[in-house]
Amino acid sequence: MTLTATIEDAGKRLDAFVAERAQGVSRSAAARLIAGGNVTVNGAAADKNDRLAAGDTVKVIIPEAADTAVTAQEIPLDVVYEDEDVIVVNKPVGMVVHPAPGHPDGTLVNALLHHCGDSLSGIGGEKRPGIVHRIDRDTSGLIIAAKNDAAHLALSAQLADHTLARTYECIVTGTLREDSGTVDAPIARHPKDRKKMAVVMGGKRAVTHWEVLGRYRGATHVRCRLETGRTHQIRVHMASIGHPLLGDTVYGNHKPVPGLEGQCLHAVGLAFVHPRTGEKVSLSCPLPEWFTRQLRRLGAEAE
Repeated sequence: MTLTATIEDAGKRLDAFVAERAQGVSRSAAARLIAGGNVTVNGAAADKNDRLAAGDTVKVIIPEAADTAVTAQEIPLDVVYEDEDVIVVNKPVGMVVHPAPGHPDGTLVNALLHHCGDSLSGIGGEKRPGIVHRIDRDTSGLIIAAKNDAAHLALSAQLADHTLARTYECIVTGTLREDSGTVDAPIARHPKDRKKMAVVMGGKRAVTHWEVLGRYRGATHVRCRLETGRTHQIRVHMASIGHPLLGDTVYGNHKPVPGLEGQCLHAVGLAFVHPRTGEKVSLSCPLPEWFTRQLRRLGAEAE
């Protein structure tokens, strides 16, 4: 792709400019592309720290996907929607999305590699499913992956401008007095515990809209709609207003809840504009049995 720096872009670092203008490319990915010689300015090799001038022509080449060390594994998937461009899966609780230290296999990526074969997004220079957003290991529900670069770029743009809509249901501790509300509080890495996120002044803007679906003794069933998508956003936001998620041992009570592997949180809804047809696709999935079991238990306790 070829990009032209405007007057407003004058003085910007090259990696920042590429991340802003090349949809679906993060700042770190932009730096890797530049370091790999895949970005030129006015036809010449460049450095990520170079500052742009108005009128500069920046050419960005997304390299062909390279083979990945991640192996394909035949793991059952609950596919909610699939076509030549995208696949949406109802991820079970306990499944990690990407391989990581301690979880080298058995992940959603391993399963998608087997299911999709060669139909995978290659953005980032690595042959892998183009997972546009993540959900925690102990959160279940809908997650979307792109099967080609064009779909990945389009869906990433929708994620950035908040048109990719995600809806969750959760059970929080305590009783919310209001029937609905919004938490608009910035989120960043916790200043003391780097494994956690927190509401931090100067962090990235984060907005969660919530509404009460049911009240129980000591707990509330809530639907949350994300306007932004920060790490652990619902967990951090609900804890920040005094109502951490049931079973959340990181942001709430440190004791696990019987019948829960982690926080009681399920992604029930996903809506996006199809990257090829331009039509809106709205998907939903039912609450899992472990979630409805908690609701039944709470209902029985209230009687």
